[in-house]
Amino acid sequence: MTHSPWLPSRSVRYILLTALLPVWGCSSVALQQDSAAAVDVPAGWNASNAAGGAATGVTASSLTEWWRRFSDPALNDWVQRALQHNTRVLAAQAALDQAQAEADLAAAALGPALNANASAQHSTAGSHSSSQSTQGSLGASWVPDIFGVRRSALDAASANARASAASLGDVQVQVAGDVVLKYISLRSAQARLALAAETLANQQDTLQITTWRQQAGLIAWLDVEQARAAAAQTRALLPALQTSVQQGRHALAVLAGAPPASTQAAASEPALPALPVASDPLRLAIPAEALRQRADVRAAEYAVQAALARVGQARAQRWPSFAIGGNIGLNAATLGALGNSASLVSSLLASISLPVFDGGTLRAQVRVQQAALEQARQAHRAAVLGALKDVEDALVALQGDRLRLQSLRVAADAAGNASLLARQRFSSGLIDFQTVLDTQRSQFSAQDAVLGTIAELGTDHVRLFKALGGGWHELPLASAGPAP
Repeated sequence: MTHSPWLPSRSVRYILLTALLPVWGCSSVALQQDSAAAVDVPAGWNASNAAGGAATGVTASSLTEWWRRFSDPALNDWVQRALQHNTRVLAAQAALDQAQAEADLAAAALGPALNANASAQHSTAGSHSSSQSTQGSLGASWVPDIFGVRRSALDAASANARASAASLGDVQVQVAGDVVLKYISLRSAQARLALAAETLANQQDTLQITTWRQQAGLIAWLDVEQARAAAAQTRALLPALQTSVQQGRHALAVLAGAPPASTQAAASEPALPALPVASDPLRLAIPAEALRQRADVRAAEYAVQAALARVGQARAQRWPSFAIGGNIGLNAATLGALGNSASLVSSLLASISLPVFDGGTLRAQVRVQQAALEQARQAHRAAVLGALKDVEDALVALQGDRLRLQSLRVAADAAGNASLLARQRFSSGLIDFQTVLDTQRSQFSAQDAVLGTIAELGTDHVRLFKALGGGWHELPLASAGPAP
């Protein structure tokens, strides 16, 4: 049997295999998996009836595009634009792309590397002698991942990619919530502006009546001045409310990735400044299911997995590392001579590296990653506790604001009737003007409180939708490398 010129000798191959076989026997070394800190999740919510009942569980699909529950086309348009063009969303998407690329890099490190080289040289000595050479080579190298250093790095990078995907979902939920909150604030400012303008018109009518009665000698000049002061105070509210409206438009434009002075803000508003009100009572899921729908909780969970993989990587680096490389090439004086067997050159190299003394560097690196793991575990625990608090706070706020709104509507209706009766009796000369002023102030205050509470109810619904996960659902990522 003819021995191939580019393979090492039989004795070299035997020594190489003898050296590596015991090492492959250790390739199944398993590292202890530390579990994340457990959090006692309650079986139910303290205020489970605040969202309209607790029959069926809320799923991610039932919360998809939750902002459409407000039945406002302009709001839907703002949210869609923000999800496409918001700078935070685009930055989170870029971070996800980076994390996926890093996972691909980690996966590529598991396989062998193959390089091809070619060169030609011509040299001259003096004016008579010259030489030339032509070379071509193909080299391969591979670092077997015996103890899982690179596999742990891939696991960490893959967990980071999943965490980045969850973080993107969390940013989308937060941005959508911010848009709805700003939109509700804008609609509230517009409604309060319309209420102030209506109140001012009534006060100006009252001022006109008061002026006529004073000219007729029926009332004192003091009543006229009081009427004028009341109208001026209400008129002073208009610029501040108009400023709030403009600032609300600016905030929406920036959230949608547009300049603050964008004309699209005013163009997207309906003619009537109606306050958005969420429809369809939301059925609550049990706390454990709600936590699974939270993107930030899922991101924290993946961060724990990534930290755990880094601990495994740090531990594996304390074991020996191996490398296998080979090269096959052609070397001849002329291009035509490259085909001769004499021009064939080959080599094979196997190496082992064992940390003998490093002053405790590798041990310290393990402790560093273990501390990072503990930080990630506590961050996950904080995310779970924060998620539970968000839901409970939103439920309590909903419950309280609904009761408050019921009383305020009764008060506003009574104040409106009292104001109308007071104006009629004043026009007939049956009561003094102070009673008219008091009833007008009460009416404006009660109606303004109703508008504010309706806006608060909308805000409570937004916070509840966000606390329950905001319709986020995990998307599968492309696999980065072979299955473990």
